[in-house]
Amino acid sequence: MTEPLTPTRRAPHLAGLDLLASAVIVLDMDGRISYANAAAENLLESSLKALSRQKLTALFVNPEELAGICAQAREHKFSDLRQDLSLERLGRDPLRVHSIISALDGPEDSILIELRENVQQLKLDREERILDQSQVNKELIRNLAHEIKNPLGGIRGAAQLLELELPALHLSELREYTQVIIKEADRLQTLVDRLLAPHRRPHIVGDVNIHEVCERVRSLILAEFPSGLTILRDYDASIPEFRGDKEQLIQTVLNIAHNAAQALSERIEAGDAELIFKTRVARQVTLAKVRYGLALDLHIIDNGPGIAPQIRDRIFYPLVSGREGGSGLGLTLAQTFVQQHLGVIECESRPGYTDFRIVLPLP
Repeated sequence: MTEPLTPTRRAPHLAGLDLLASAVIVLDMDGRISYANAAAENLLESSLKALSRQKLTALFVNPEELAGICAQAREHKFSDLRQDLSLERLGRDPLRVHSIISALDGPEDSILIELRENVQQLKLDREERILDQSQVNKELIRNLAHEIKNPLGGIRGAAQLLELELPALHLSELREYTQVIIKEADRLQTLVDRLLAPHRRPHIVGDVNIHEVCERVRSLILAEFPSGLTILRDYDASIPEFRGDKEQLIQTVLNIAHNAAQALSERIEAGDAELIFKTRVARQVTLAKVRYGLALDLHIIDNGPGIAPQIRDRIFYPLVSGREGGSGLGLTLAQTFVQQHLGVIECESRPGYTDFRIVLPLP
């Protein structure tokens, strides 16, 4: 006689399902969970013991579509039903999954459900969040820059007037202080101008060859770092020219490559620093909710120490820098220029490997 399956004990013949990356759930004839593999426990953020004998539909705020598909699967026993679902949960992020639902052959009228996270949808949502966040940040910085700009002019002017009124007896000693005020006001003025620059500058559109852009940046980086740094090229020569602002794209790649070269300082001294410019064609790409048949896939890869975990999610924010003395504007400008070309910029980083990826639509 077969021992009944308890909530904490898995059936031996289902043990292999725990090795699957996708979530597998078995429902009984009443729609209650009789089995969930390890991936399902992770996806639903609950243990088999807690899930067992619950109705799957009770876990979601909007279970109607899921319940309807399960009912159809029972009616059409010999076919799989596939559907993309967005299952909302109280107090948690919604589950965006691709579901495959089929009725099991047997008297119990059980339903087998396979759920796979919809990676593409998650990616789109993440890109949308990043875009919204960057727009909010840029608007805030622009407003802040304008507020700072006017008092700076007054401070600098007052310091110059004060310098003219200094007594001749202590002129050299006191002039040192007024010069500090003037120089710091100039430094802040330069910073403010850089914050406002990408929004003032006209977008000059022409035909762009991405490999000419990479070669220009390569020559500039090697001129500054002539020894200890190797820049490798891995180009796809089939990439067509596209319409864009060549100077903006040069500045974008230069900002990323220059940051990488500075992060590689220890490896440059050791003589094994490496920077890679890699281009590929990506097909059927979705950028900011728009589908493109072809896109440029540009990677700028270095073998440096990687980006510090505490700033990894904020590297494109204004004034965030991982380097002592850095302005924190280089990557912000890069992101702005890429977005003006209807593209996206992403970063993957770990010790010994950092990859900045720029994706731009192609004609």
